[in-house]
Amino acid sequence: MTQQQASVPILINDVRVFGADGCGLTPPTSVLIQDRRIAAINAENPPEGAVVIEGGERVLMPGLSDAHVHLFAAGTTHADLTTGATGMGYYNALAEAERMLMRGFTSVRDMAGDVAALRQVLDAGTFPGPRIYPSQAAISQTSGHGDFSAVYEDATTFSCGLHTRAEQIGFMRVADGRDQVLAAVREQLKKGASQIKIMAGGGVSSAYDPLDVVQYTPDELSAAVEAASDWGTYVSAHVYNDEGIRRAIAAGIRSIEHGHLAAGPKTIELMANNGVWLSTQPFLESDHEYSTPDNTEKNQQVCKGVENTFTWAREAGAKIAFGTDLLLEPGKAGLQNEMLIRLYDNFGFSPTEALRIATAGNAELFRLSGERDPYKAARLGEITVGAWADVLLVEDDPTQDISVLKDPDKNLAVIIKDGRIYKNLLG
Repeated sequence: MTQQQASVPILINDVRVFGADGCGLTPPTSVLIQDRRIAAINAENPPEGAVVIEGGERVLMPGLSDAHVHLFAAGTTHADLTTGATGMGYYNALAEAERMLMRGFTSVRDMAGDVAALRQVLDAGTFPGPRIYPSQAAISQTSGHGDFSAVYEDATTFSCGLHTRAEQIGFMRVADGRDQVLAAVREQLKKGASQIKIMAGGGVSSAYDPLDVVQYTPDELSAAVEAASDWGTYVSAHVYNDEGIRRAIAAGIRSIEHGHLAAGPKTIELMANNGVWLSTQPFLESDHEYSTPDNTEKNQQVCKGVENTFTWAREAGAKIAFGTDLLLEPGKAGLQNEMLIRLYDNFGFSPTEALRIATAGNAELFRLSGERDPYKAARLGEITVGAWADVLLVEDDPTQDISVLKDPDKNLAVIIKDGRIYKNLLG
């Protein structure tokens, strides 16, 4: 796809538009795309040379977004990353980016992985894929969720300690103490991060940290927030447990990743009252497979908390973002669409609520990147004049039957990102 093709105007006739307000569909109308943006709604005459698509009263909606992906690891196994050639993660990320776009996801927030260069080539149109908000390497304390060293190896904070493979390939960065945390945050910003990801509590897949463990001291968390704030952006925190969530909020962290083990509604209310986002995932136990009984049990604990987390967040009026956090099991990357549909099938959201969360809602979270937002020139997640032209033309009506999005090959008739047609089944 070339830059010249991106400038061709596109007129989509006879479509019902799902708007940013999430209140339903417009009457049949037409939408003009020009210069990578939504140029007009209720447009009548296409510009000379425009591509005209007859929508046939299909639904035109903003492209989907995912607030918690790992492009570097979604299409790659743990063995590939740790023992394979250095390029394995990069090439698989490039392939997975195209698959993600073809599933209808036109924007993603990447929460650990060296993807800043991938963002650049995708934005240039060199290869197909979504817009990316990179976090670069996730930052972890020694023995934290991002420490992939062997138990017999010295910690990297000591001069004799060696960096793990996860650090060498830019997936993780282990940092201890205020000075190292400041340096680690600044390192990711130098490499192109639009926001920072820090590990503030125990994890399911990691070897050393039970889920109840709180990671990073208040001072270390505050250091990360200070360094990110100096660059006009924010910090998100991986954390499940209640104490870790509260510590992260107190430090000024703006987005809680997961949060499934909050002790009760009061903690979620605290998030809501402080404007902190709950970037959580509609997990089922079958989404991930683990080789040890300990990791399997941790996964079961997390999945038991999913329903409560969503219920309390809705009751508290918390800001909810949709993400999937699929990684290291390439055969399961396609669950992305199914997990979105679970918001309706399993967790009590209406189809329009679920669609709004995965479009305009996630886009609101993404804008917290402020000056580091690579797409701040226009708005994402909506079909309004001046917004980025990232849209899907859907068979049937996902506001009534969101399950149509489960089969994107069949039910996404047109996929447009950045004003460029990447799929058109209508000729």
